[in-house]
Amino acid sequence: MRRSPRPTRLARRVLPVVVAALATAAAADRATAHAGGIRSAARETVSVPTWLFLATGGAVVGASFLLASAVTDRAYIRRIDTWGRPLPDAGRVATLAARGVGLLALAVTVVAGLGAESLGITDPLRNAAVLLVWVGWWGWVVLSAYLVGNVWPAVDPFRAVAGVFPTLDRAYPDRLGSWPAVAGLLALVYLEVVTPLADDPFLLTLVVLGYLAVSVAGSVAFGVDDWFGNADAVSQLLRAYGRVAPVARTADGLRLRLPGMGLTEADWVDGRDDVGFVVAVVFVTTYDGFVGTSLWADVARPLVGVGVPALVVYLLAMLAGYGLFLWLYLASARAARRTADTFVAPGELARRFAPSLLAIAAGYHLAHNLGTALSLAPTLAVVATAPLSPPPVAALPVLLVPGWVGGVGVAAVLGGHLLAVWVAHSTAYDLFPDRLQAIRSQYGVTVAMVAYTMASLWIVSRPGGAPPFV
Repeated sequence: MRRSPRPTRLARRVLPVVVAALATAAAADRATAHAGGIRSAARETVSVPTWLFLATGGAVVGASFLLASAVTDRAYIRRIDTWGRPLPDAGRVATLAARGVGLLALAVTVVAGLGAESLGITDPLRNAAVLLVWVGWWGWVVLSAYLVGNVWPAVDPFRAVAGVFPTLDRAYPDRLGSWPAVAGLLALVYLEVVTPLADDPFLLTLVVLGYLAVSVAGSVAFGVDDWFGNADAVSQLLRAYGRVAPVARTADGLRLRLPGMGLTEADWVDGRDDVGFVVAVVFVTTYDGFVGTSLWADVARPLVGVGVPALVVYLLAMLAGYGLFLWLYLASARAARRTADTFVAPGELARRFAPSLLAIAAGYHLAHNLGTALSLAPTLAVVATAPLSPPPVAALPVLLVPGWVGGVGVAAVLGGHLLAVWVAHSTAYDLFPDRLQAIRSQYGVTVAMVAYTMASLWIVSRPGGAPPFV
């Protein structure tokens, strides 16, 4: 058997740069936040100059590309990508229990949200609807999807309810693909930003019921499998994040693999619609953080001051931002075609390299939400035991969190980008037979990753807060 190549001179020079850059970036503390009343965890500014902080992050990605380029043994790359061990299956009983938990959580959300006034639990930090959605789902379920494995197919209460209804079984239009999921994801994040969903249990529950109604209507029209396999934003989001996780469900059952290696599989991103969804996942986490920065306030206030409605300002920013992210990524694919001097179409290159971006999205989601999920976990646990009459309870003091969560958050952003570099490197070696072509094909996507990295790090380095006008 051929041995893995020893570290080259380039690798020995680059590795210390990566380690030093990670150490510098990890020294910058911050606490995470979310929307509305859940934004109680304020962010701290970094303890090093911002320009140095951002340059360090960009240097980490660039240096990691150089380091990955030193690994040219295809057999070694393939062993990393395909390594795995079988795991015992949870079984049907566990699946049914998970579905029961999902349906119970949905029922509690509806009762606690619609009855918030009559039950006297309008405080978002005591209301089960708010805590289940923002801490239980957006916090822990989404976090577990990429840190452990995607359990949403077993838990999903929307699919369980939609499956009860008969279906017209119409053919799902191929031209739509994943674009309804893109629109749905952007719409959900837009509503989360411009409305007090984290402060108003009643409004939040109306959105949940509206989402349920859309799920039922889509399943009745096209069938449960087609709707939730193509158009449902939540299912698509968690399925994509599940590709980053170390535990995956395969045809042979549960399997343990190295984190992120599910992204190296080439068959699950079919066309530009799936590319668009992957870019949307990266964008919405960035948008959610950006609107809480002072720069956004400086941009939004003058526009609203001259008469542009705030809702329009936020909508235009979302559409323009998503368009910019998508353009940047597609431009990187076109650049990859030129630098690799290949006849492979830019669309095919965009499709193959797109999964690597999900590692970036997962890292930023972890950085943006870990502090809130940890600080409110005790509150959720208490409220879950008595959702309709919870006792007064405070969140874990925020000051107990930043000491280590800030460093973990920055490391998560950089770690996600480093993992993305490896996935792109593996993809290139699978796509191109020539080693030089494989390396040169990564130039464009690496530039895009550096841009994403610096944008993400800039956001997490800013003092956070509630967006203006909403």
